[in-house]
Amino acid sequence: MANAEEFARVSEIRALLRAGRSSAAVALVDATLPDADDPTERTWLLLLRLAGVLNLEHSAEYAGTVDRAAAAVRDLGDPGALGYFHALAAQVAHADGSLERCVTHLVRAGRFLTEVDKPDVVTAAAWHNLAVSYSNIWFHDQAADAAGRAREVAASLDMNWHLALPEVQVRFGIYLDHRGDTDGCVRVLRALVNDADRAPRREDNPALPRVIDMDLPWFGYALTRLAALDAGDDRDPRPYLYAAGGDAELADLRSYGEVCRAIAAGDSEAALDRLQRLESAIYNPHLTTLGASEAARLRALAHLVAGDHAAAYAAERSAFQHTASHLDRIQTLLVEGVAARLDHEDLRLTVARYADEALTDPLTGLPNRRHLQQYVEAMAERGETGVLGVLDLDGFKAVNTVHGHLSGDTVLQKAAGALVRIMRRRDFVARYGGDEFVLILPSATMEKTEEIGARITSAIAAEDWASLVPGTPLSASIGWAELNGVERRNGRTEIASAFEIADRAMYQAKAAAMRRRRAGGGLAA
Repeated sequence: MANAEEFARVSEIRALLRAGRSSAAVALVDATLPDADDPTERTWLLLLRLAGVLNLEHSAEYAGTVDRAAAAVRDLGDPGALGYFHALAAQVAHADGSLERCVTHLVRAGRFLTEVDKPDVVTAAAWHNLAVSYSNIWFHDQAADAAGRAREVAASLDMNWHLALPEVQVRFGIYLDHRGDTDGCVRVLRALVNDADRAPRREDNPALPRVIDMDLPWFGYALTRLAALDAGDDRDPRPYLYAAGGDAELADLRSYGEVCRAIAAGDSEAALDRLQRLESAIYNPHLTTLGASEAARLRALAHLVAGDHAAAYAAERSAFQHTASHLDRIQTLLVEGVAARLDHEDLRLTVARYADEALTDPLTGLPNRRHLQQYVEAMAERGETGVLGVLDLDGFKAVNTVHGHLSGDTVLQKAAGALVRIMRRRDFVARYGGDEFVLILPSATMEKTEEIGARITSAIAAEDWASLVPGTPLSASIGWAELNGVERRNGRTEIASAFEIADRAMYQAKAAAMRRRRAGGGLAA
């Protein structure tokens, strides 16, 4: 398999991204893709496009770009490309507001990257992206570990990445400050600045360390943040802050850096005015480069400079509230993770009963349509009766449209796990196709289906879809039909007849639920 760096355009685009010139990088990808026939080149072009739109915060392009990149890396099957992809897809999930999906991608990224036999510079870049993604969600131990892996790979290639990933250290430092450990913050940021001072200098500007352009603003922010804490020196941080291109992330850093400079200069009015303008332009404070707590913490420092201790205290409480809310989300994720693990174990035990891969759906691990046919035929041969249900996920199309097909696959996997958990052990659950599942309840009667259906749809609706695919609510509709133990009816297999009846009933249930929602002005309970 070809190496990504063997393609001149790939190397050129990576250089543009490192320089903070993501607009130019995305434009070059779009110009190159139509003529890219090699699968490796095409895959890496799509991955670099994803990196570019993330840097630019072009959120409208996230879902489509992720889907194209996901299909390409899946076909290529290279663990390095898969690790690179999942590290970036984690940032998309974070922007979506789904911490669960984000962490899932991060764990997968690390696992794929450890499978790489001969790490190269792109592997180092993938570990770099993984460290950045962990840092973005304030998982600092994991970010430090991934950053260490990136440096190890770089060192094995005789590349000096000692000063790489300053943003991981900067975020860790300000996180300590948000938690009340200002001394710890000062130690971390000073160590970073001291490392930069001892580093070899750039030939084009000896005042700056020899690092990639997009890292320089992070050193600049460390300088300004120290100054805002009255722990800095007299140097001008602007050559650092304004050294790279105009990516959205770097623009954030510069804006916050100017707030810090105003605080250090004792100009609280200018600092508060800049903060007001900065916050009014942010649609979600949790997605800012420096987190939701930073603006509140800087506001507290600005009020202290002005001598307004009451306002400083209120701003400090707001900063702590943002930090605590993140910890609450992690606690929720832990509980949901344990529940998901139990669901997975139940699903694994179910799948173990269906060892033949030809009878198993590869996405969900459930029995497939062929296995369903065999199961019902075996029931008929034994003269068993029961009911067949067709379940369809309501709102699933919107998930694919808004969040992309990769998120849709995750929804299907979670729905499969939920169904295995909900159903009795003797029941049979299969994925029929798309977002349709078929349920076989041996010995059950049609009289019981209303009660059983209500239990199933309530359980599906109760799943925490909001944390997985925010803004796209999901529910389920079920239709039922009788299985009377006769293998054929009017020349047709019983399952075909029963499926048609249940499918029509399912669409009737779906239409009825839609009418109830319209009448009630909201989602049905």
